[in-house]
Amino acid sequence: MFLLSRFAEELGLLSLLHSSRDTKLLCLQRFTRLFAYGASTLILALYLSSLGSSDARIGLFMTLTLLGDVVISLLLTLVADGLGRRRILAVGAALMTASGIVFAVSGNYWVLVAASIFGVISPSGNEIGPFRAIEESTLAQLTPTHIRSDIFAWYTLVGNAGTACGTITCGWIAQRLLSKGWTEVGAYRVIFELYAVLGVVKFILSLLLSDQCEPEPPKQQYQEVVQLDSVEAEGLLSDDEESSDEPSSKRKPSHPAPLPEMKRKSIWPALSPESRPILYKLCLLFAVDSLASGLVPLSWITYFFNRKFKLPEGQLGTLFFVTNIISSISNLVASSLSKRIGLVKTMVLTHLPSAIFLALIPLPSPSYGWLAIIFLILRSCMQNMDQAPRQAFLAAAVLPSERTAVMGAVNVVKTLSQSGGPVATGWLAGIGKFWLAFLIAGGLKASYDLAMLKMFLGYKSREDGAEQTKQRRQREAREGESHA
Repeated sequence: MFLLSRFAEELGLLSLLHSSRDTKLLCLQRFTRLFAYGASTLILALYLSSLGSSDARIGLFMTLTLLGDVVISLLLTLVADGLGRRRILAVGAALMTASGIVFAVSGNYWVLVAASIFGVISPSGNEIGPFRAIEESTLAQLTPTHIRSDIFAWYTLVGNAGTACGTITCGWIAQRLLSKGWTEVGAYRVIFELYAVLGVVKFILSLLLSDQCEPEPPKQQYQEVVQLDSVEAEGLLSDDEESSDEPSSKRKPSHPAPLPEMKRKSIWPALSPESRPILYKLCLLFAVDSLASGLVPLSWITYFFNRKFKLPEGQLGTLFFVTNIISSISNLVASSLSKRIGLVKTMVLTHLPSAIFLALIPLPSPSYGWLAIIFLILRSCMQNMDQAPRQAFLAAAVLPSERTAVMGAVNVVKTLSQSGGPVATGWLAGIGKFWLAFLIAGGLKASYDLAMLKMFLGYKSREDGAEQTKQRRQREAREGESHA
């Protein structure tokens, strides 16, 4: 019994079980949303091809979708805390439903582009809209710091499991319908009808969230921002220890400055000077990684295996079900590993090998498709192990009042960078150089890993830094009073 309890604690299962009802609902929302993304992503490129779109136009479709989602994500995440997180999540679910309906009834290229943008159809099977930033900010608010990596690991695992279930369900439904004589267009449209139904389910889950998911009261947020302005930037994201204090006898008593008068509430977030350089560095690094991901999103990978290795929809669904399940399980290992070697080392040591396997996928000839599948599975073993540590790292790098805006800004930068990839891959596929996209993507991801290790190895949490400064000032104030 002790061993089972210890095992559950090590994997973070106890943290999830003891978490709030809202935390569980947010994880269930993500499962539902990623199920829909996985279902639609598997057949997105095939659906557009069946409508008569060329490879170049398919790539353009994905790029336009990602660019449009940049605008949607930026607007919604910046005002989410001001207008209400639950309200934004519910609106997004309604748009998903509307998008699924449009895909199920229309074959016009530009109408589908518009529906894909507003309904957040994902070319990659991953998060590209505003939902993840809002949910992660809420999870960070609901979760104590010491178990945050566990909750983010399960949040990521649940999402990957949703994608896995979506791909296998979609694949075999489509293959079954095709075997019964359905046209490709008709079979694929059934999947988008399912997408619309899942949007309704997500809408209901959004309505079940409590007001604990909303931002903290304005006064408390304002106090955090004011306190942040007094915290030194150095030492918060470096290996250097805080320099020793001068003897208290030589220092004048320090008393906390009175807080300025509370200003009128604004829906726009406040971002401290100390957070800006951190945000700039992370945006640059994540942009490189996302550009690589944009070159080989799940839609293009399924299209590649279908065209080069002649894998039917059902087998494709099973293959990506397996890879996503492996990715899901590996996130639990990442949570345990990050507690021992740190978040940044976990991110890099797990992500770098996956980049290498990604570059190897297109090398086997059509008669050796099994080897490409092995490379794909090996990549999936470590592909997403960096996600939970990355989000825990990002949550720790800024203060609570900044998380929604910062995570939203990072996701916007990632999506904007990712948007350049699909159109480039479409052009490469059109000239018979599809394989080159995998090689370039692997090289970019490896470069991101090495740069991340160099810039942020040994970081210190902003929360810990602020707390240390607060305790030091309280100690100085007590010493000053005793001397007086």
